[in-house]
Amino acid sequence: MGKYQSYPNYKKASVTWLDEMPEHWILSKVKYIAPFQVGWTPPTKNDENFVGENLWVNISDLKEKVITNTSKHISDRAAKEASMSITPKGSLMYSFKLSVGSVSFAGEDMYTNEAIASFLDSARLPLSYLYYALPKFVIENASTNIYGARILNQELINNAQLLEPTYEEAESIANFLDYETAKIDTLIEKQQQLIKLLKEKRQAVISHAVTKGLNPQAPMKYSGVEWLGEVPAHWQIVPLKYLCTFSGGGTPTKDNLSYWTNGTVPWVSPKDMKSFWIDKTQDYVTERAVKESSTNFVDEGALLMVVRSGILQRTIPIAINTVPVTMNQDMKALKFNDRIDVQYAAGFILGSVNSLLLDWSKDGATVESIEYEYLSNGLFPVPPKQEQQAIISFINKQQSAFQMLEDKAVLGIKLLSERRTALISAAVTGKIDVRNWEQPND
Repeated sequence: MGKYQSYPNYKKASVTWLDEMPEHWILSKVKYIAPFQVGWTPPTKNDENFVGENLWVNISDLKEKVITNTSKHISDRAAKEASMSITPKGSLMYSFKLSVGSVSFAGEDMYTNEAIASFLDSARLPLSYLYYALPKFVIENASTNIYGARILNQELINNAQLLEPTYEEAESIANFLDYETAKIDTLIEKQQQLIKLLKEKRQAVISHAVTKGLNPQAPMKYSGVEWLGEVPAHWQIVPLKYLCTFSGGGTPTKDNLSYWTNGTVPWVSPKDMKSFWIDKTQDYVTERAVKESSTNFVDEGALLMVVRSGILQRTIPIAINTVPVTMNQDMKALKFNDRIDVQYAAGFILGSVNSLLLDWSKDGATVESIEYEYLSNGLFPVPPKQEQQAIISFINKQQSAFQMLEDKAVLGIKLLSERRTALISAAVTGKIDVRNWEQPND
């Protein structure tokens, strides 16, 4: 913030969350500055209420700065029966339940549910300023429930204290923040695109290494699998059932507390499959639970795979356990024999996810799942063991390089987001003076 000047004079602010404020600013309350209204949710049991042309906003719709469409619409009758007031185009919508502080402008006339406060035009402060100021100030007036979540209601919003510059000054602040946050948002978007490209490149590198090998001059042969195409001529193509043994899992009953209290045995479920290497889990069971239930021990070095979950619509979660574990019934453990290295097998799956999902998925089930028969008969390319080790070493080296770049991009997004938040806070609390700011010609 060093490149921005501060105001010449400040005075002490009479609120605990702010030390001082510009001398000519006023500390007021929302109810004196910006009138608002809240909406309503028609009875959800009547499907006819949600068959209509009227835009109806819920919290999940508040994602863009300006919204012109909604995930749900309501009928004229539903709006009329509840005497719902339209949120006019240009109004500022603020969520005060669940995702507290989400804000969007109404790009069309629309209705909202009861968790959204719609702020109308005010003669005291422009909505363009309140777009930045409300999320900063109103949350300071929230109460906290027993779970630590911030809670707001209409009375708390009305009595929330708000710093009020002059109308013209507020417009300058909004214009300044529009320009500066747009630049930051563009940089964040570029970093997000970079991460996406790195992930695609990473998968492409893995896929090529585990299906074509590292020697571009190697003679090739048709694999017998349409999507796999050619593989090195000296590689074998082997059904998975000849490369590993399969074991399943189970869930000890939650009714028996002795199975779960002070447990020391890791119990893997799909929620633990965010890391490639697993040595700890969110839940643990006792050894007695393993003996008396359908779950079983899985020795270290197995490939753990989620075989039943909605996430199988887009990916195949796999991991390798570095300690003995148990697992739930939505997973399979693959223990590979000496013909194939577990890391090479994992690389083949990670590099071929989209094709394997089509080959292994069970059709017609309410829950997405991998069919055991398709999985066990799936064909794997198997290079000589020494070549597998070379491929694993190459992939690990490439993965480290990609991960370093991705970590830098993630850090960049974090720092940019922090700068964005700090810049908004500094502007709406008067820490910086932008009255004479002019938008650059570029």
